[in-house]
Amino acid sequence: MSTMRGFGIIVPNKETGWVTKDVPDLGLFDALLSPVAVCPCTSDVAGARVRGVGARRILGHEAVGRIEAVGSMVKDFKVGDVVAVPAVTPQWFHPDVQDGLHQHISKPLGGRFLSSQWDGVFGEYFKVPDVDMNVALVPDDISMASAALVGDMVTTGFHGPELADIKFGDTVVVIGIGPVGLMSVAGAAIRGAGRIIAVGNRPHTRELAMEYGASVTISYKDGPIYDQVMELTGNKPVDSVILAGGTTDNMAEAYRMTKCGGTIANIAGQNKDFLLKASESTSFVAHKNLTGGLCPGGRRRLERLIELIRYGRVDPDKLISHTFHGFDKIEDAFNLMADNPADVVKPIVYI
Repeated sequence: MSTMRGFGIIVPNKETGWVTKDVPDLGLFDALLSPVAVCPCTSDVAGARVRGVGARRILGHEAVGRIEAVGSMVKDFKVGDVVAVPAVTPQWFHPDVQDGLHQHISKPLGGRFLSSQWDGVFGEYFKVPDVDMNVALVPDDISMASAALVGDMVTTGFHGPELADIKFGDTVVVIGIGPVGLMSVAGAAIRGAGRIIAVGNRPHTRELAMEYGASVTISYKDGPIYDQVMELTGNKPVDSVILAGGTTDNMAEAYRMTKCGGTIANIAGQNKDFLLKASESTSFVAHKNLTGGLCPGGRRRLERLIELIRYGRVDPDKLISHTFHGFDKIEDAFNLMADNPADVVKPIVYI
């Protein structure tokens, strides 16, 4: 059995670095890929430093890959194909898929394999399950950056407006305008929102929010978000709120600013409890919907989002703030995401 290097966890919650492991074995429907471009994510940082992912786990779940080998039952992809890889790559033969939520097969978040249930994309090789159902060919007319971003940042960001059920002319608040929140702004605009209020603090991401379709941006450092939104709307509650960042403290604030019949959609990983007061929620009988979801994955999802990129509906390339070249630079890009300086939005590493 041949071996490979990968960047991952040395000591859970404490230390990351380079590990040597066996190249993964393939099942009948799987493919072995080598990374072409990868993007470190705040979820990688959380997995390494907060959530206690096990030792020697290779990190990474955002990638463009080149297929190096396929299982004997793979039909649609071949060695040499360059493909976009989603963060959610379910095993599509699991019976839970028939319940309509491929993100949660066998257990909550069970559709996530890369870096969660087995090694991720920060290795010299990585395995994708059920590859015919899970990856999408990268067309010649989109960039490698867009292809690397579509499988998590775009699909996660767009899932916010889907969960919020945005209708033409709606007023929508997006709290948190990192890369996911920026894609929520873009998705809300594509779905027909009338007024999009984007909440963030960094000047660069506020500028990007306006480019992606925000009507106005506000900073949480200028006062309570609720008060600022109500001032903008003339004390009229908004149709929906998308939580793409911030903290659980924003949950109750979002509930308070949303109209009766409206929706609060959470797409950010939340690690703390929150308090929702009866006095601020019409005794919990206001028909306000609080929901949240892991981004959809799979081949058709990526193919549809790629069409939006190809025909100019959205340009994820603007999210890239830092560029690295070379496999060994994955560590530098990861550390940049972990340090989170003011000028970082999204780093990419071209292998």
